[in-house]
Amino acid sequence: MGGQSATICHVRRKAGNQILRFLVSAAVIASITGAYFKLLHVNPTTVGFTFLLAILVVSALWGLRYAIFMAFLATLAYNYYFLPPLFHFMIADPQNWIALLAFLCTAVIASQLSERARREALQSNRRRREVERLYAFSEQLLLSENVFELVNAIPKYIVESFGVSGAAMYLDKKQENYYFDSASQNAFPPEKLRAISGRGEPVLDREHGFCFMPLRMGVRSVGSLGLSGCELSRETLEAIGSLAATAIERASTVEKLTKTEAARESDRLRSVLLDSVTHEFRTPLTAIKASAETLLSNVELEQAQRSDLLTVINEESDRLNRLIGEAAEVAQLDSHQLQLHMEAHPISEAIDAAVNQVRSAVQNHALETSLPEDLPKVRMDGERIAEVLVHLLDNAAKYSPPGTPIRITAETRNGEVVTSVADRGPGIDDIEQEMIFEKFYRGRSQRVAIQGTGMGLAIARAIVELHGGKIGVTSQLGRGSVFYFSLPVA
Repeated sequence: MGGQSATICHVRRKAGNQILRFLVSAAVIASITGAYFKLLHVNPTTVGFTFLLAILVVSALWGLRYAIFMAFLATLAYNYYFLPPLFHFMIADPQNWIALLAFLCTAVIASQLSERARREALQSNRRRREVERLYAFSEQLLLSENVFELVNAIPKYIVESFGVSGAAMYLDKKQENYYFDSASQNAFPPEKLRAISGRGEPVLDREHGFCFMPLRMGVRSVGSLGLSGCELSRETLEAIGSLAATAIERASTVEKLTKTEAARESDRLRSVLLDSVTHEFRTPLTAIKASAETLLSNVELEQAQRSDLLTVINEESDRLNRLIGEAAEVAQLDSHQLQLHMEAHPISEAIDAAVNQVRSAVQNHALETSLPEDLPKVRMDGERIAEVLVHLLDNAAKYSPPGTPIRITAETRNGEVVTSVADRGPGIDDIEQEMIFEKFYRGRSQRVAIQGTGMGLAIARAIVELHGGKIGVTSQLGRGSVFYFSLPVA
């Protein structure tokens, strides 16, 4: 009902504009006649050319019907006021008959030519605008690769791009209808949209401003479109249908490929994780097994030896526990199930907690901390950020020669607190500086000499990014590395 009311108002407004233009055309002829007959008193030739000029202007602006109306009205005025005998609709001199007919024919022919030029110019401008709108519409369709979002947004995109008052879409595959608004839902009944899709041919109701087009993929119809307040050309409507159908098919294909690739990547990561963890489990399990067998044997051991074996069991058990924790955390991060408890804390709290956890790992290094007193608080999960620092400090101790210092610093930069851990290790090649943050990747020169799973830096990056920060490294071969991460100020 809303669409029909808008159409009726549009028809009435159009009829009112036409009547007004006819009145203006008559007023122009009356004005020229009055000015020349009462004020200027020029010869009939000047009057005829003035009438002709006015008719051409109106034809160029409004079209042929108004120009022909003016031509006949001007012919009558020309005969009555300017050709003898005056004030009679008759002509005494035969030459004036020729002049009058020539004026009428010239006015009509010139009006037709002017109307043709105007119509072609309007069509050219309309096609240009429609091409521009099609380009903008196609750009909008490319923004979304999610099918659900795309099919719900297409009616809105059509209304925004082409200036129609309403839009609706039906898809055969989903057996669903999608509308721009509630008025569109009332204007386009589902059975009508289904009928257009099944028929595969457009229905254009120009009188009421309704257009129905099938969504075509080649010769196959996959749905239909309904537009209200539509004055678009058939070619543009067909292009809209084809673009929408192609975009939906493309998004469906991309979504399927993404899911397939995600499943394949998940299987690959699961396999890599299993291989990596299995390999790392062997060393502590072997040490625990050997120590336990020795303790269970009949071999007499001194108290110091027994303590050493028990220490090995304890440390390797902790290592196993850490490996299992890292594997579980990687799984949580991959499934986006990691919960953060965000509060405003000074970064020094996380640094102190991390230093306490890695004290045994860095016992062969001088640990230096340099923090400004005026550091602002950051919004963070203190436990998780401490975990990030534990990974960085553990790596610094693991890859640096004994006796070399490890330095922790923090500073405020562009509304963020940047925390750095610097070591004097062998450095990281430029090519590998980005790769070392990938899951299970380990440096080529260190992967055999030093034990590890390659999960630590990947976990650290994921945690920092969940906080809205960034992590990176600056390194030179033979001179050490500086790992840093940023967190927004609270």
